[in-house]
Amino acid sequence: MANIDLEIGGRRFAVSVQPGEEHHIDLLGRMIDSRVRDANAVGQSEPRMLLYGALLLADEVHALREGEKDPLVQQAAEREESKAAAKEADRAVARRIDSITQRIENIVRHLEGESRDA
Repeated sequence: MANIDLEIGGRRFAVSVQPGEEHHIDLLGRMIDSRVRDANAVGQSEPRMLLYGALLLADEVHALREGEKDPLVQQAAEREESKAAAKEADRAVARRIDSITQRIENIVRHLEGESRDA
């Protein structure tokens, strides 16, 4: 077994890990640290600090299981949908302009034909 140190909320925790899991466990520790900081729990007692971090992570897991989207992911998806809708609206306007242009060209050809006949 290998040991690594995780820093969570400004505190160091020694953790035993299987060989090859060091990077993964370090990543998980950084996720917990991020949630502890998001909860403004730095400086609390260790149990309370870790409880807040665990509650935020559990809330994320619950949201994922219930099919809810992360608000940032949802905002990005909405922006992409909005961009796609804007592109489609632009294409519709371009088609309408092409149609009007063709009608004008037809009218011009018709008028030019009449002026030659006269």
